[in-house]
Amino acid sequence: MTRPSGMPGRDCPRCPRLVSFRQTWRDRESQWFNAPVDSFGPIEARLLIVGLAPGLRGANRTGRPFTGDYAGDLLYATLQEFGFARGAYQASADDGLELVDCRITNAVRCVPPENKPTPAEIAACRDFLVATLKEMPRLAVVLALGRIAHETFVVAGGARRSEFPFGHGRAHALGALTLFDSYHCSRYNTNTGVLTPQMFRDVVAQARKAIDAPTA
Repeated sequence: MTRPSGMPGRDCPRCPRLVSFRQTWRDRESQWFNAPVDSFGPIEARLLIVGLAPGLRGANRTGRPFTGDYAGDLLYATLQEFGFARGAYQASADDGLELVDCRITNAVRCVPPENKPTPAEIAACRDFLVATLKEMPRLAVVLALGRIAHETFVVAGGARRSEFPFGHGRAHALGALTLFDSYHCSRYNTNTGVLTPQMFRDVVAQARKAIDAPTA
């Protein structure tokens, strides 16, 4: 059974296809994490970054979001540049890297085949994101990486997707929260020029500015 919190249990049964895929990789790579991946970073953080799902040889292998694949190389280097992380990122969950006023989670907590969760799987996992949002008392800014992460957060926040269309570099006000959108920092997006490192820096800079803005 799953726990009523922001994190599924290790053997979450909600999505049969993902359960089967998870077991396949447990049998194939018994030393890998091969389980739902928890959020990374302090609950007291003011910034939450929402990704799509664990990468097969990234977070599914290491047990930490965006750790072990190219997306993590770009994400964590950029977070360090803007003061949201400290330590040396070495693509391992025990590298000692710390997040500062920042937390990272995924819209879907289990690795999906071909990195493509189905709409039913996205919906089945959404209440874990709802719980994650509720357990963060100081949350002020959300950075969504990609359209699915964006739409999942919008729905989790009780809003209509049609009212908040995704767009790279776009900012949205959802109640007391500010949502920033970025294309996902995947190798595919950077290799094809959909997202450049500078484009990604520009969005994280917006998040940094929003976090640092004085409150009334």
